[in-house]
Amino acid sequence: MQELVDYASYAGDYSKVMGFGLPVDSQAVLEIPEVLVFAWGHTIPMIADAVGVKLDRVDTVYEKWAAPSPISYQYGTIEAGHCAAVRFEIRGWVGDRAPIVIEHVNRITNAAAPDWPRAASVENDAYRIIVKGSPEITQETAFRHEVDGDPVSGGCLATGMRAVNAVPYLDDLPPRLVSALDLPLIPGRGVIRRS
Repeated sequence: MQELVDYASYAGDYSKVMGFGLPVDSQAVLEIPEVLVFAWGHTIPMIADAVGVKLDRVDTVYEKWAAPSPISYQYGTIEAGHCAAVRFEIRGWVGDRAPIVIEHVNRITNAAAPDWPRAASVENDAYRIIVKGSPEITQETAFRHEVDGDPVSGGCLATGMRAVNAVPYLDDLPPRLVSALDLPLIPGRGVIRRS
C-alpha cells in the first residue's frame, strides 16, 4: 500500500513529526521505529490476520530527501540541504520476505524527490494498492473534495467516512476493540438523494 502525497498544501506543522524543513541529520519523531509502527503499523497485523499468515517480525525504513536548492511553497521555504521529502515503510515479514508493506512517499511540492514513486492517475495525492500474485492487481485512488477538488479535505473526508459509516454496524457487537475484519462491507447508505 502506498500513500503518495504532496504535503505543500497541508497547513499543519510537520517539521518535528516528519522532518520537513529541518536539516536531514535532525531526527524526526516518526524516524523512531516504535513511533512509526504505533502511528501506521496496526494495518500490518490486520492484513496478516485477513490472509491467514503469522508475522515473524515488523520493521521500518525511513529515508529523507535533501533539497538541492530552496523549494518555496505556500507555507514557507525548504532551504537547500534540508528535508523536502520523506519515504518510509512499515514491513510485515513472513520468513525471509516482507509480503505486507505500507509505504508513504510524502513531499513538499512535485520538485522534491523526483525519483521516488509518484501517482500514475493524477499529478499528486493518490493512494495505491498493489497485490502481487495471480491475478496481479494495481489500484490507485485519488480523493478530492467535490467543491474545489482539494486533495487534503477530500482525503480527510474519506478517512472519516469509514468510521462514521461503521457506527450503525457496531450496535450488535459486544464491547471490545474491533477492526475492519469484524465488520461487514460498509456501504455509504443515504448518500444519494433526490434533488
